[in-house]
Amino acid sequence: MTKFRTLDQIDPKDKTTLVRVDLNVPMKDGKVADATRIERVAPTLRELAERGARVVAMSHLGRPKGREPGLSLAPLVAPLARAVGRPVAFALDCVGAEAERVVRALRPGEVALLENLRFHPEEEKNDPAFARQLAALGDLYVNDAFSAAHRAHASTEGLAHLLPAAAGRLMQAELEALSAALETPKRPVMGLVGGAKVSTKLDLLNFLVRKVDLLAIGGAMANTLLAAKGVAVGKSLCEHEMAGTARGIFESAKAAGCELVLPVDAVVAREFKADVPTETVAIDRVPGDTMILDIGPATVEAIAARLAQVKTLVWNGPLGAFETRPFARGTSEVARRVAALTRAGRLLSVAGGGDTVAALAAAGVGESLSYVSTAGGAFLEWLEGRELPGVAALETR
Repeated sequence: MTKFRTLDQIDPKDKTTLVRVDLNVPMKDGKVADATRIERVAPTLRELAERGARVVAMSHLGRPKGREPGLSLAPLVAPLARAVGRPVAFALDCVGAEAERVVRALRPGEVALLENLRFHPEEEKNDPAFARQLAALGDLYVNDAFSAAHRAHASTEGLAHLLPAAAGRLMQAELEALSAALETPKRPVMGLVGGAKVSTKLDLLNFLVRKVDLLAIGGAMANTLLAAKGVAVGKSLCEHEMAGTARGIFESAKAAGCELVLPVDAVVAREFKADVPTETVAIDRVPGDTMILDIGPATVEAIAARLAQVKTLVWNGPLGAFETRPFARGTSEVARRVAALTRAGRLLSVAGGGDTVAALAAAGVGESLSYVSTAGGAFLEWLEGRELPGVAALETR
């Protein structure tokens, strides 16, 4: 695994420590709707404060075009203070006189939050002068925002080259979990991939077939692979134009010795809305006027049989239209099987991606897997084998 410094290799006592966190949380009516990301970065901020650092947290929120009051981080101050367990000061800007005033007033063990980094367009441009302005505020840099590490921005990449840098506890946990799943895994390794389109996960599929021993595919993207094999999928969401690409995935898997597991049955309906009449059919018996909306029980059992034989699982994407009743059943049942094997110590399970996190939570097993990443795009790009700028900048050389 790539070597990077952690909090164990730095001494933050009496030092102003800039911590890049991801507080890009969902908001409703000006209040935090889901504090998961806040809670996940709290241990790093709390540890640094307890070790005598002057802690300066910085983050983005949304995609503002200049300074937008509706995307201020001010409403996050109280939830962050609750999560960290100590008061949090707030700076009305992330650079300049206002930021400097708030940071200079901090005493060891105190915490401050800077205003939205993206109020300055220089942040996303990774502008060197802006990075230097940020660096001037502190003595050390800690990146605890794996979810933003796939972007080469001033606060995620540029800043790491200007100050002594280390990974925070959340970043460390993400990197160690992913390394255990794909770089140094216990074998056999299984990949489980769902979602709507092959075209959006082509790189992922081609990378995983070279990394895992078997790959189970569900969701609408399975329809494209099935159609490429000559299976009629009715009115299902399907990228028929990707048939050639799908056949290439079959060939790559065969060459790599990776077993592909596709649905053997499906839950179908004549329209896509909640609580419509459904039927379960063999995958080669899908009526022409129906659409596949979930994997069927035989497919759940086929996946479960493979899960019982492997040591490591990497999961990205739901296996059906889980947001709409009753099409979450397949994903939820597989999730419960994964959770049971994980709790029994028989499986290392790493899952990630926004829809995946939501599906696991809906199944009531979000806390039962070995590691669940909330990183979204960064998680997916890591699974695709891409270098993440924010991670590469932390590498020890």
